[in-house]
Order: sequence, then C-alpha cells, then structure tokens
Amino acid sequence: MTTSSPAPSSHPIGATDLRVALFATCFNDTMWPETLKATVRLLERLGCEVEFPMEQTCCGQMQTNTGYGKDAAPLVRRFVDVFDGYDAVVAPSGSCVGSVREQHATIAREVGDDTLLGRVQQTAPRTYELSEFLVDVLGVTDVGAYFPHRVTYHPTCHSLRMLHVGDKPLSLLRAVKGIDLVELPGAEECCGFGGTFAMKNADVSIAMGADKARNITGTQAEVVVASDNSCLAHIGGMLSRQRAGVRRLHLAEILASTEEEQL
Repeated sequence: MTTSSPAPSSHPIGATDLRVALFATCFNDTMWPETLKATVRLLERLGCEVEFPMEQTCCGQMQTNTGYGKDAAPLVRRFVDVFDGYDAVVAPSGSCVGSVREQHATIAREVGDDTLLGRVQQTAPRTYELSEFLVDVLGVTDVGAYFPHRVTYHPTCHSLRMLHVGDKPLSLLRAVKGIDLVELPGAEECCGFGGTFAMKNADVSIAMGADKARNITGTQAEVVVASDNSCLAHIGGMLSRQRAGVRRLHLAEILASTEEEQL
C-alpha cells in the first residue's frame, strides 16, 4: 500500500490495472484499524494496487444526518479533492459509502455549488462498498478465503436499503472454504444503532439490539459478521453484556483469512 496522492486517471472501471484508493472512514480509522488492514490484504491478494491518501477525512454523514448539511460541505469538498483522481474508491462501510453516493450531491445542491455538484457526480459513482467492488467490479465471489467456523450474517440497513448490495456479501461468504454459514432469523431488521438514532432513542435502540442479539445466539453461531463496524459495535456490546461468547467480525476480516494466514 502506498500513500501518494493521485494524478487524474483515464483508466476505465473494470480494467485490470485499476488504481484503487482505500477510504478508511473515521469510525474504522479510530476504532477498528484491523478491518482496514484486512481490506488492504484482501485487495492486494486480488491484484489491486491500493493507495491510502493521507489527506482523507470524514464523509460528513454525522452532520448531514443531524440536519447540518451545510456544515458537511467542507468535508464533501475534501472528499472530491482527495479521491477524484482514482479509478475506484473502496470502503469497508456501507454506511459511509451510502453517504457519499446519496447525500453528497444533496449537500452540494443545498449550498448552491454547481462546480462541487459536478465533481460529486464524477466521484460518487466510483465509490464502492467492499462487497460491491469485489463482485461488481473485480467480478469475483471466491476470494480464496478459509474460515472454518459457524457464522451468521447481519445485513446492515445502509448497505441493504441505501446501496442495495443484495446478496453480494452472502455470495462471498458462501464461497469461503470451511465456513458453516447459518441463516439469521429477522436478518433484515435493523440492529438499532443508526448513528445518532442510538443516542436520540436509546430505549428503542437497546430493545432492537436485544432482539438482534437474541436471534444471533439462537443460531448457535460462533461469529456474527456484517459489513459495518458501527452495527457490529452495537451488536457486540449486547452480546458481550450477555456473555454470549459470540465474536463479532467485519466481512473484510473473514474474506482476508486464508489457510496460510488464519484469523
């Protein structure tokens, strides 16, 4: 992985020599760096040249979701400044990619900046959640992973309803060698985190998280996996307080695990 800033690229998406930028997201950068390391190992194993622009910051979702869209505008400008030279921008977070693809253009319109809007419209379509990038851009479902454990999958709200990733994460998990993948009852129900939702509606959030934790333990899975660490933090907290003995792992970490380098 390198840390250089890119020059504008003319490579079409789908080419084998894609220049890929890792969009860390502020939550992963501060709380879950192991997910970022796993994402880089996985992408490089699949032949990608991964760069990490040091100038990147938050996507601005927190401001946007709480009604301060104009305050998020500087972060939107920073995002396009940092990432618009890459063929693809990949993040291990459906939530943050959803913000880039669905909210950045709205913010640009709110502040009346047509130049920013045009740049967002160029960069946002090239910004991918990890499973989207693997399946839709690289065209792979079997990434050579090995994870001999009983696993259940929670599809996060933003990846499911905003990005419409569908069964792409499940397709990737089904191809993992040795995995015992079990269906999660009520899988499409939200975990109750939802960014500021958990702070504004704590009682409801706790009740939703308890339902999710109960369904997970009912599967007798060793591991619950998702593509957003924010959801996994909420679910993991519930499971930890119950001393359920269920590990939480990001999708990237399972896909990066191999027989030679087991997680």
